[in-house]
Amino acid sequence: MSKNLLNRVYTSIILFFLLFLMIANNYFMGFFLIIIGIFSLLEFFKIILKIFEKNKLKQFFFSTIFIIYIFSFCAYFLILSSFLHLKILIFILLLTCVASDIGGFTFGKIFKGPKLTKISPNKTISGVIGSLIFSSLFILMITYYLTKSFDLYIIIIGCITSVSCQIGDLFFSFLKRKSFLKDSGNFLPGHGGVLDRIDGILLGIPIGFLSFLIFY
Repeated sequence: MSKNLLNRVYTSIILFFLLFLMIANNYFMGFFLIIIGIFSLLEFFKIILKIFEKNKLKQFFFSTIFIIYIFSFCAYFLILSSFLHLKILIFILLLTCVASDIGGFTFGKIFKGPKLTKISPNKTISGVIGSLIFSSLFILMITYYLTKSFDLYIIIIGCITSVSCQIGDLFFSFLKRKSFLKDSGNFLPGHGGVLDRIDGILLGIPIGFLSFLIFY
């Protein structure tokens, strides 16, 4: 097993432990959201400064938009988590995003096939299909476990969440490609930067939450 893969496994274990702490305690959640927000901003600033190296106005414009977005994301995440049923929903959507990522990686490695886009050369059409399957099955199983009933709308929400995650992932891949960066940072050994881990989540959770409100 390569050193990079070992680092990835160790970091993943730590991240799941931190996720458990966030679920268990809102104070931990607030602290980790601050850390996530700070590192996300720093990594985004680095990317934007490289893309618009000679255009201060665009640097300011895009940085301001992302500051507002990341602050709103973290604030709403924390506020909604004050209510138990909404907290459960948010973490189901979070894990659905994780399932989407795992499905894309697994299917992409096993089936390979045509590339999805030049923006992110590692992404394949089979990976997209795997993301949709994994996210839909996960959210269907977890909601059945909690409610003891099947609902086809849940599958639609799973697919919408997965597609949103992949769009978010592709968007940040595009930015990194434009800035000639492989990773947004090196804060997470084996994973890259914080943005590399949450790029899909930043869009997946809000859109997944909105789709849940629409269908229910």
